[in-house]
Amino acid sequence: MRIYLCLVLLCLLGCRGKSSDTGQSNNTPSENINSAVHFAKGFQLQSSDDGITVLKVLQPWPNASKPFTYALVNRDSLSNVSIDYEKYDAVVPVPVDRIVVTSTTHIPALEVLGVANRLIGFPGTDYISSEFTRKRISEGAVVNLGNNETINTEMTLKLQPDLVVGFSISSENKAYETLERAGIPVVYNGDWTEQTPLGKAEWIKFFAPFFQLEGKANALFYSISEAYLQARDLALKAENSPTVMSGALYKDVWYVPGGKSWAAQFIRDANGSYLWEDTEEVGSLSLSLESVLSKASEADIWISPSQFTTYEEMEQANRHYRQFNPFRKQKIFTYALSKGETGGLTFFELGPNRPDLILKDLIHIFHPELLPNHSLYFFKPLQ
Repeated sequence: MRIYLCLVLLCLLGCRGKSSDTGQSNNTPSENINSAVHFAKGFQLQSSDDGITVLKVLQPWPNASKPFTYALVNRDSLSNVSIDYEKYDAVVPVPVDRIVVTSTTHIPALEVLGVANRLIGFPGTDYISSEFTRKRISEGAVVNLGNNETINTEMTLKLQPDLVVGFSISSENKAYETLERAGIPVVYNGDWTEQTPLGKAEWIKFFAPFFQLEGKANALFYSISEAYLQARDLALKAENSPTVMSGALYKDVWYVPGGKSWAAQFIRDANGSYLWEDTEEVGSLSLSLESVLSKASEADIWISPSQFTTYEEMEQANRHYRQFNPFRKQKIFTYALSKGETGGLTFFELGPNRPDLILKDLIHIFHPELLPNHSLYFFKPLQ
């Protein structure tokens, strides 16, 4: 459950000011996109002369006190390579045949790399939306390992995975420590801490060396990044920028994305004008209903109204929602209508891996004349 809540908080849509740094160059050479790591800030890859691929995770969670360094070594030559085990937080023989991952955002990377059939366990399988992986869950090929914050170590040890890709929000990870003492490598993944859309998507390159598929990952990310950058350039041709609001009330607090939040960049790149774009927060802002009304009552479009899926549902929750122009004109769009068969939201699973699809959704919503034939993938009109 903790993983889902973290993603909900971090994936709220917001926007930076139009003059701020996006983390993406307007004229990025294609060859740079295809390099080892270009947009992501949270990990580095380096191949050494002795055949070891060194993976360094710089920020597995916010404000981590130190990076984590891992050695990936071809299992066929493991006995012939001199390894200073003290230098590394884990040594992982590759390619990996049996893997456990702990965030739904890891699933799409395995699938597009063609190695999803090597997934054998996941904590909280109900949150997975992927049809392919749901089928494997129903067949018993992927075991439910409890939940991420208290992953069932006994069941995990019984599965004997070659690797556990861990998700954590702090350094308190007793379950992972138990697995490490049993000789199972645990490697932290911090994709969720990235602050740019292409930065998150580039974490496909984090997974690739575990399966010796670096070339495939480079090609896949190149395709995604090119599609994103082309869509962003298309959005600049729009003559107007609609004003955009986001979020909704939780009890008495209205949470809106900060002006420098990760997903906020989508609105700007879709050529929208976010009403809190001048704020400095990379997370969310906590506001009163009154302050949101004074700033956003005449907004053009409302994106991501929490988990609401219908106008009736919103009105029943709080009649003051009717005072906003997007409510009256039915210009509210939600990701909560795009779900897997067990209720998992595809936006949180696939969205970080496919920023090009999110951006095209928003361009179609903000400027339908630019992408008239686009079918909305994540964001759907509120019912």
